[in-house]
Amino acid sequence: MSKEDKIEVEGIIIKALPSLVFEVQLPDDFWWGIIKWYLSWKMRNNYIKLIEWDKVLVELSPYDTSKWRIVFRNK
Repeated sequence: MSKEDKIEVEGIIIKALPSLVFEVQLPDDFWWGIIKWYLSWKMRNNYIKLIEWDKVLVELSPYDTSKWRIVFRNK
């Protein structure tokens, strides 16, 4: 497993919380369910806005599962 391997999943934003934290609903085949996610640095730097019910691509590192972030907003 290389360092660049990341687990990518598509989800839907359920709720926007303070400090750019979002609750994202993952598909039913994942046991995580609803989890709090943070915006990646590129999305913060480019002022990409997210609202409820947006479809997003989220990723996490297989080495440290506490690092969950939103990396892309689908149209």
